[in-house]
Amino acid sequence: MLRWVQRLVIGAIILLLLGTAAVYGVLLLSLPTLDGRGSSDALESTVTIKRDALGQAIIDAQSMNDAAYGLGFAHGQDRFFQMDLLRRNSAGELSELFGEAALELDKKMRFHQLRQRSERIFSQLSKSQQALLSSYSQGVNEALQAQSLKGFEYLLSGAEVTPWQPEDSLLVIYSMYLDLQAGTFERDMVLEQIEQLYSAQMREFLTQPSPYQSALDGSEINLKEMAIPMLSAANLSASVPEIIAAREVGSNNWAVSGELTPSGQPMVADDMHLGLAVPIIWYRAQLNIADTQVTGVSLPGAPAIVVGSNDQIAWGFTNAYVDTSDWVRLNADAKLETVQETIAIAGGETYDYRFLMSDYGPVQEVNGQRYALSWVGHYDYAVNLELANLATASSVTQAFQIADKAGMPVQNLMVVDKQGQIGWQPMGAIAARTNPSDIALAAEEFQADWSHNEPQRPRVMNPISGRLWSANARVISTQEHARLGDGGYALGPRQQQIRDRLFAQKTFDEQAFLALQLDNEARFLAKWQTLLVSTLKEQGSTQNLPLVEQWQGCACADSIGYTLVRYFRSAVMDTLFADIEARLAEHKLSLGPIKRNLEPATWQLLENPSIWGFADKQQLLSKSFHLALARLRGKYGEDTANWRWGNVNALELKHPFAKQIPQLGSWLNMPKVEAFGDSFMPAVQRPDFGASQRFIAQPGRLEQAIMAIPGGQSAHPLSTFYRAGYEQYATHQATPLLPGAPEHRLEIRPAR
Repeated sequence: MLRWVQRLVIGAIILLLLGTAAVYGVLLLSLPTLDGRGSSDALESTVTIKRDALGQAIIDAQSMNDAAYGLGFAHGQDRFFQMDLLRRNSAGELSELFGEAALELDKKMRFHQLRQRSERIFSQLSKSQQALLSSYSQGVNEALQAQSLKGFEYLLSGAEVTPWQPEDSLLVIYSMYLDLQAGTFERDMVLEQIEQLYSAQMREFLTQPSPYQSALDGSEINLKEMAIPMLSAANLSASVPEIIAAREVGSNNWAVSGELTPSGQPMVADDMHLGLAVPIIWYRAQLNIADTQVTGVSLPGAPAIVVGSNDQIAWGFTNAYVDTSDWVRLNADAKLETVQETIAIAGGETYDYRFLMSDYGPVQEVNGQRYALSWVGHYDYAVNLELANLATASSVTQAFQIADKAGMPVQNLMVVDKQGQIGWQPMGAIAARTNPSDIALAAEEFQADWSHNEPQRPRVMNPISGRLWSANARVISTQEHARLGDGGYALGPRQQQIRDRLFAQKTFDEQAFLALQLDNEARFLAKWQTLLVSTLKEQGSTQNLPLVEQWQGCACADSIGYTLVRYFRSAVMDTLFADIEARLAEHKLSLGPIKRNLEPATWQLLENPSIWGFADKQQLLSKSFHLALARLRGKYGEDTANWRWGNVNALELKHPFAKQIPQLGSWLNMPKVEAFGDSFMPAVQRPDFGASQRFIAQPGRLEQAIMAIPGGQSAHPLSTFYRAGYEQYATHQATPLLPGAPEHRLEIRPAR
């Protein structure tokens, strides 16, 4: 009997191994071919796609269209499923892949009708831009056709592969729009409802100007002590909901002139802060087009180098946060029509989604009032391919000319050139209207200039100080601020810290810029640490006081005190504004989109808590600290060793499949890495959010240039490039911008 059991066990093991080997073998067949020769009728001349040890795509071509084909081919080989998700996300077509679980998200996206807008915009683009998108699209599709089996994601999910269309690249750009600007119209609706539910005084109190100002011209919005509006008495015994702060999707960039570098050449740095996952959003590429060589990162789905250098100029972006949307308060007699969007659901079912459309945009009803959304993303000037022309620009002046016409989410363009110039200018779509508003406009206040892109752009070129900076707070003058509005600026301490670091030194090289990108000093939280120390002394705490006193003043991995300060601040704000948060929740809204802006109001209330019904300041602070401790225990247990910031804020890049099937995590996810940064400091990092790349370059000295990315080139887990580069990023190494020696070579010739 025992022998039979042994045989059965051995047989089961053999079957398991055979099954594993079979699955492994099938997945291997889905890997793309990186070496060999092919042909295409889309090409005018031969295109070569090489890859180095990191998997960086090196594309040699004789024309921009042929280079677009090559980039599309590389994207299609390495990142097609990611591209598919991006186009489906903005089009509201994810339910076709993931079923009803994605229906609510699809409905939210169909509200904007971006599929129809992309098709219309594509038909209006210049012939040259249409040809560029068509070449790119054919490269993507021919890469798919060349594979032995479809990508592993489609093998695992059973989903069908739908060919890439030229207008899908515009949908990819719209996905970036939604990531970067959806918070703007969410913020405006929250502010509108605060004014409706409370008063204009309450809205203004909650959004007081930030004391952390660092505009490029030094101008400051005047700060004044505001009267605290009355609020019904707060209940200290009531539960306090956690106000989840909206992600500060943005970035850092700065530049210095050649007078401040040993080489005499200007230098630029850029790290874009976005959601981090597997695969990472960016794709390393070098395009060698006749006499032009441009190296940087591309966005899978679009034929352009987004951030990089062609050795004549180097450039980077941060989200500009000027106001790009307004809600319009509709009258009862407003002209409306019903729009129906049919959403396909996996399994063959469909869902008919209906909403109202007005002359100003799609309509949403909140608290019994109808509002129409006017957003730059709804206008035809929102999207084009002017960004791709930065690849051949040779000066800051030329880059500015391209920036004036670019259709993309408006960004702070930071650019330097080989001739020694440095410059900053907003690049992307800005409505030409002159009355931006934080709350809804009356219909009669709506301006027809919404239909035009703003022609007058502020810019700064070659400042006397030799220094430029931006980090999502206001960089424009106060006068320009009144014209362009506030789209949800960052609070400002991060940008201020960068500015101060730049003025604290007289000489910079690439390593000095990298050190600034990794700066995790907690300047902003210092006063919160002081407040918590005094609170704990008042309580007579012996356990936590030493941890907070020895917090190290940084978002350092081994600091428990930093974690306590961070959680304490959040708990204080949640406690103070609990009543407002609960009332907004009744309308499916939250203070989350403006939580970072509550800082000035918070400190004012801490000096006068009785106005809002808190009997005693120390009682409020004590309650808040106990709430912070309860949250930490609930998430990380009783052992305070688990409260180390490195553990609490550990970097965890996960694949979407692993989120649904945790058993796949060890195979698909990137290794977990202890935290080193946070918000409100240059080194921005949260578990799944932070610097999506670190770029530093001096035109003319690209051998020393840096481009570090938190993930590999290939989205296929069996590829040698799946995790290539991640360890270097996680350990803060200066990964080179320029590719290394090619290890693979694929040649595609024109079909004869």
